[in-house]
Amino acid sequence: MVSTLDALWEDRDVRFDITAQQMKTRPGEVLIDCLDSIEDTKGNNGDRGRLLVTNLRIIWHSLALPRVNLSVGYNSIINITTRTANSKLRGQTEALYILTKSNNTRFEFIFTSVVPGSPRLFTSVIAVHRAYETSKMYRDLKLRAALIHNKQLRLLPQEQLYNKINGVWNLSSDQGNLGTFFITNVRIVWHANMNESFNVSIPYLQIRSIKIRDSKFGLALVIESSQQTGGYVLGFKIDPLDKLQDVVKEINSLHKVYSASPIFGVDYEMEEKPQPLEELTVEQPGDDVEIEPDEQTDAFTAYFADGNKQQDREPVFSEELGLAFEKPKEGFTLQGLWEVIS
Repeated sequence: MVSTLDALWEDRDVRFDITAQQMKTRPGEVLIDCLDSIEDTKGNNGDRGRLLVTNLRIIWHSLALPRVNLSVGYNSIINITTRTANSKLRGQTEALYILTKSNNTRFEFIFTSVVPGSPRLFTSVIAVHRAYETSKMYRDLKLRAALIHNKQLRLLPQEQLYNKINGVWNLSSDQGNLGTFFITNVRIVWHANMNESFNVSIPYLQIRSIKIRDSKFGLALVIESSQQTGGYVLGFKIDPLDKLQDVVKEINSLHKVYSASPIFGVDYEMEEKPQPLEELTVEQPGDDVEIEPDEQTDAFTAYFADGNKQQDREPVFSEELGLAFEKPKEGFTLQGLWEVIS
């Protein structure tokens, strides 16, 4: 059994000009807020658009040309601030600055509300991102966390305990460690009986496979985590065999239920419920042009983050190029930039 949730990208990637299908919510993704009249000041200054805030990401798309869009996953966000920006629709005004990192590349996004005096752009995005950051226990594999109190599992707000199993050996060491299993609707937790801080929390979201395999201790439950958590292989010994089989059956069943309707743990609601995302996104009409399959889009280049740049650098004239251009950042040369391009 391989988890279909390995394909989850919405909260981790920064993507540009995504398809209409990719703009739709995936199972477990919920639209929290919808803000009209939002300008993408960094890449599409002067273009009025719509900002969709879900529990996994923010999506902006142009109202005039919906195929011009972007998707920013909360896990890629490094920092969110408010600063003054120069908007073609609003002039000098306060804007939302979002610094991200995706695939080792930093991108900066600037969003401006065209509606004067409305703080909703700032409050919605910042609050939902904070809710995402404080609910990582639902989504991340954790080792040696504060999971247990008085031999009981500290349940998360949307978590339900289904089974507690004593006498479970963790096979991570040569002699094994005796402990206790907790099976819930969002994760599996094990802790050592002699040391509660020696523990592991494995969300179903990060489980790649659950199997019974042979080991030097005999048949054991083997859980393999997803590659993004490091591809851990965790072994647990449960006796007798029929009890082991029952536990594997229960975990597989709960994992299947979770995969169909994941609980990501981002709990935030607006007073006014937005329309479903399918009703808010506009069908993207097909263009009567052929697109070369190997041609890469350069839509992302407008969003490259340039450190803490506050204003343009002075222009310099290049005799080699025969034109003036913005002076490169300190440490960069024109020749070096040409070498990067080539």
